Amino acid sequence: MPQWITVLFTTDIGLLSMAVIAFILVMATYLFFFVRRHVREDSLAHDRQSQKLPQ
Repeated sequence: MPQWITVLFTTDIGLLSMAVIAFILVMATYLFFFVRRHVREDSLAHDRQSQKLPQ
């Protein structure tokens, strides 16, 4: 087994590194869907608002 795999999965610093990487991936996924949802809601609200205005 390569030494880097042993270090990554058996030492404290390796496990903390894996936890940080996992946290960053989860946070990036959450932010992506959060922003996408709010952009969609704002776009729909803008479309509704622009349809109400007299042309």
